[in-house]
Amino acid sequence: MTTLLADLPDGASATVSQVASHAPEVDEQHLRRLGELGFLPGEPVQVLRRGPGGREPLAVLIGDTMFALRLMEARCVEVTPV
Repeated sequence: MTTLLADLPDGASATVSQVASHAPEVDEQHLRRLGELGFLPGEPVQVLRRGPGGREPLAVLIGDTMFALRLMEARCVEVTPV
């Protein structure tokens, strides 16, 4: 089952399926940046925690690196929960 990274609860682990735009404000440059950061198919990812009020930013771990993502960016990463 594929879901969006933004929809995973805190502490959940998954594997990246693909990176694709699901909103008009996300262009190729945003998608390329996510790929450069390591959000590539097959990579393990974990949602560590969310910002104040359970919103953004999302602290995520991809490989050994922690990133803070906006919801807009997290909605571009399709994952398969493990």
